[in-house]
Amino acid sequence: MQFHDINQNTDEWLDMRIAKITGSSCSKMMAHYGKSFGDPAKKAAVQIAVEQLTGKRSLVDGYSNAHMQRGHEQEPMARELYEDQYFVDVDNGGFFDCGNAGCSPDGLVGEDGLIEIKSVISSVHYANIKRGDIDPAYKWQIHFNLLKTEREWIDSISYCADFPQDKRLHVIRLNKADCEDNFKMIIEREAQFFELVEEIKTNIKKG
Repeated sequence: MQFHDINQNTDEWLDMRIAKITGSSCSKMMAHYGKSFGDPAKKAAVQIAVEQLTGKRSLVDGYSNAHMQRGHEQEPMARELYEDQYFVDVDNGGFFDCGNAGCSPDGLVGEDGLIEIKSVISSVHYANIKRGDIDPAYKWQIHFNLLKTEREWIDSISYCADFPQDKRLHVIRLNKADCEDNFKMIIEREAQFFELVEEIKTNIKKG
């Protein structure tokens, strides 16, 4: 694992993600765990196979939507609020290069921690508060980032700018020691995923 202190969404950052499974795409790989891969995982495997063969970035990385745009705009506000409430400084998450995998946490806290921020609408934030646990939609990304960064804990942050000031931030901490079972699942599934990538590369070369 090698850490690069670079800014997310720059050309350099996008180039580092070429041909890798990343935190944001991990959920596709982990879907239907224990069964064959679904279409989203197969499409991701094709993208990675082509990128490995060509060394070029896929245009898929340019995709964006309203939810992603809101996240980019509100993430600094969430980070500042988190720093104020927890009396910590959050450093740049950069990019962790782990060979065939990589991840870009939203921030690093000291030597042991990291954060993942999700800027959400009111109904989702309310559901996160009632659940008292991480949003299932981001379960695998959060575990993947904690595994790949080799840090001790991760704070999953749900942020909603529409909520009252003192309720805009909801934080759930996961400790590395409590995630071993999910780590084993990710490692197993990742090995299967890259077997699929190799199969696709072979078929492309034969075609």
